[in-house]
Amino acid sequence: MIDMRAKNVLVITPHPDDAESGAGGTIAKWAQEGACIVLVVCTNGNKGTSDRSILPEKIAAIRREEQKASGEVLGLSEIVFLDHHDQELADNDEFRKELVREIRRHKPDVVITIDPGRKWIRHRDHFVTGRVALDAVFPYARDHLAYPSMLENGLEPHKVEEVYLWGTDEPDVFIDIDETFEKKVDALYCHASQMSRSKEEGTSRLRERFSEHGYKVHSALAETFKRLQLRG
Repeated sequence: MIDMRAKNVLVITPHPDDAESGAGGTIAKWAQEGACIVLVVCTNGNKGTSDRSILPEKIAAIRREEQKASGEVLGLSEIVFLDHHDQELADNDEFRKELVREIRRHKPDVVITIDPGRKWIRHRDHFVTGRVALDAVFPYARDHLAYPSMLENGLEPHKVEEVYLWGTDEPDVFIDIDETFEKKVDALYCHASQMSRSKEEGTSRLRERFSEHGYKVHSALAETFKRLQLRG
């Protein structure tokens, strides 16, 4: 496992609360170890409610504040809100350019995002975010002829060293989150508008879920990822 001290990490999440659910313990762990972690939230989550009395712009505003509170718990250095509408992300040049801009601006050593290759039922925003994020990492953020106008704004090409994919069906990295599990839960429960269970019940379910692979790193709890290493 890489030494996270003084590393730059860019987390690219489809919706507010997705990163906390899939990688919150790891994000908190790396932040404690000294990494500078920036979160890019691709959608505003404005369809994330079953309450018909709440307008989309209201739930979006609520979820933005929830994400800010969660970021404080996790120890994030910055949150970037792209504000696309929920369920409307598209694999297109506009979205890809936005992610390339953030990669070149923050120059991450590591990118964390969701695995777009998950089988069967999946949220389309999850698939699109993961797919476009990987394309943005390679080759678009790397190549100077991709989006040459960025050069005029001082956004030079950048090569990411590693990508960690959460929500993968084929994990090959297991990260001990024993010491940061409570932070993961606290961060997730900052997203109160999305929580249908009590914190006590939710904690129990999360503990059961993340105990499955803990033994692989001699811990009680572990988050799982597919790790991609990029050549120089």
